[in-house]
Amino acid sequence: MSEKRRKRPRKRPAPHVREDRIARTEAPGAPPGTLTVEPDSRPPSLNLIAFGPDEIVEETVTDLEQVRAARATHAVTWLNVNGLGDLELIRQIGELFGLHHLTLEDLVHVDQRPKLELFPSYAFVVSRMVYLDDELVTEQLGLLFGDGFVLTVQEGRPGDNLDPVRSRLRHNIGHVRAEGPGYLAYAILDAVVDHYFPVLEQYGDRLDELEDEVLGASAHNLVTRIHDVKRDLLVLRRAITPQRDGIARLGLADSDLINERTRLHLRDVSDHTEQLIDLLDSYREVASSLIEMHLSLAGHRMNEVMKVLTVIGSLFIPLTFITGVYGMNFNPHTSPWNMPELGARYGYPLVLAAMALVTAGLLLFFYRRGWIGARKG
Repeated sequence: MSEKRRKRPRKRPAPHVREDRIARTEAPGAPPGTLTVEPDSRPPSLNLIAFGPDEIVEETVTDLEQVRAARATHAVTWLNVNGLGDLELIRQIGELFGLHHLTLEDLVHVDQRPKLELFPSYAFVVSRMVYLDDELVTEQLGLLFGDGFVLTVQEGRPGDNLDPVRSRLRHNIGHVRAEGPGYLAYAILDAVVDHYFPVLEQYGDRLDELEDEVLGASAHNLVTRIHDVKRDLLVLRRAITPQRDGIARLGLADSDLINERTRLHLRDVSDHTEQLIDLLDSYREVASSLIEMHLSLAGHRMNEVMKVLTVIGSLFIPLTFITGVYGMNFNPHTSPWNMPELGARYGYPLVLAAMALVTAGLLLFFYRRGWIGARKG
């Protein structure tokens, strides 16, 4: 017997991780403080903004000594790290700012739930930035602020939600350059939260379009598309709800890093998160009602189709009976009981007239019962 050739198993492509799923990179049971990142993580790029009430310096960081020098000469230093592909650099940044090893672990593990953690010398906030292009994308933002510094760590996606804050710093708009790191942290959180509103506006427009398509009955894959919107809204709610709790706690925290002006503004950001959650709940209810409406209308249309088919079938049942009877063709010459109508002079037109009369009678009966036609009153 010839030996069967063994087939090699095909390598399956890595599945796309949905926004509502969690994909951990470290092995189960790994010790606390283990730093692991995705293999395709981008190498980090560092941008530094150091400022005081009357001056500002912005530069790209190629050596952490630049950060040390800026901290020694400026009131507030903001270091933005975009990319997590260099764990050794992340460790050096942690040593520079005196970060706990558990904080570093949360910074590089980008599936964190938004939260607030207070340490003796700094505060650590995990937030999520949102983008909507062809599909919804969320990105983890690690925000740390302490005595004279603010540190933001992003996953490495091109662009972010923080350009309005940078513009305010460059052009000295508002109080951000006159305040400390706590106020800058507030401004960053406010920019992140505010970017949820245009995203939700786009989902509101999508729901309006889907509602028109549901009522117009001219769409394809409506249930699938509505479900996709509903799932994205769930992702947004999972991102913003913990942020509301963290921002509220930050506004009430007993910490010297936050002054009374900053607490007042944090309450305003907390109000914005409440508005977002209310909008998300409303949109999710609209999405659910659209699915129910679509299924109800589909059932109604099917009932209309079945009613028409039933009426047509009901019309043809007596006609089929009549033609069936007169299609038996028993010879009338053999017996007077064998279909004498076959020899009648006007038998054929009489049968047609009887069929027409039966059809007209059935149509009149269906109309009076309201099964066909539109009856008023």
